[in-house]
Amino acid sequence: MAIDMTPPADAADFLDTHGWAGAAIAPLAGDASFRRYFRVSDGGRRAVLMDAPPPHENPRPFVDVACWLHERGFAAPAILAADLDRGLVLLEDFGDVRMRETVDADPARGEALYAEAIDLLVALHKHEAGPLRPYNRAELDREAGLLVDWYCPAVGLDVDSSDYREAWASAFDLVADTQHPVTVLRDYHAENLMLIEGGGLGLLDFQDALAGHRAYDLVSLLQDARRDVEPEIEAAMLARYCAETGAGDDFVAAYRVLGAQRNAKIIGIFTRLWKRDGKPRYAAMCPRVWRYLEADLAVPELASVKAWFDANVPPARRGNPMEIGTR
Repeated sequence: MAIDMTPPADAADFLDTHGWAGAAIAPLAGDASFRRYFRVSDGGRRAVLMDAPPPHENPRPFVDVACWLHERGFAAPAILAADLDRGLVLLEDFGDVRMRETVDADPARGEALYAEAIDLLVALHKHEAGPLRPYNRAELDREAGLLVDWYCPAVGLDVDSSDYREAWASAFDLVADTQHPVTVLRDYHAENLMLIEGGGLGLLDFQDALAGHRAYDLVSLLQDARRDVEPEIEAAMLARYCAETGAGDDFVAAYRVLGAQRNAKIIGIFTRLWKRDGKPRYAAMCPRVWRYLEADLAVPELASVKAWFDANVPPARRGNPMEIGTR
């Protein structure tokens, strides 16, 4: 299903009110949610208009987290204007140079850019978590359950969800209810990191931030659902984070648990985007996510979860649900 990129009817009025009268509005991007983005141009000025229409979207968390990041020196887009009731936010424009396309076009730059992204997380994690709800056991469990809620039915598997959740229980003991939570951006990956003018990385797509375990955003970056991250890059960057922070074996174990949890969640979400929302391109990414998940399940801390998958999801049923569901 194609995303309708017609500007919202009240966009011109919003721009007029905030000093951008007569500005041109051009489609920029849609995403997996109901949010849409437009580039606004007025002579030499440029900005990005985010359309996050209620009741499907609520732009307030984005604005709040952006301000929190700005106050601590991180490059989130400045909020130029907002009408939160209408779901319209005018943002600083970070341009078009994303980390994703930069690394794909010039793999030799990959290690340096991933190192920069790791160093940004090291700096972020020196701050106490923002005023965010906790990324607790209930949330981890709900998200992991998306795989049995959406993926399993789509590929013809009738599984016991209570056994599935029980299998995760001991693993979640390692990562839930952390004593020193940090701000977890939750979609910290190469498509949401911008190479901004003057240097540095600009942050996008953090409206779902929670207060949780510091390994989570490393997983988002190094087990990227949208592009292959070489195992040697993953290992080197995980080692870099540990060296910079003094994290040890317990942290690495938590990284694998959160990797498995996140990848199970993503498989469920990508299947839902296909089945419910008519966005099939996400289902085609599931084989990559399955590879990450299987690598994470190899650690002892996830033995019970691996046993559940071995008993309930045969290798032939792991992959693109659009293809498997037609076999």
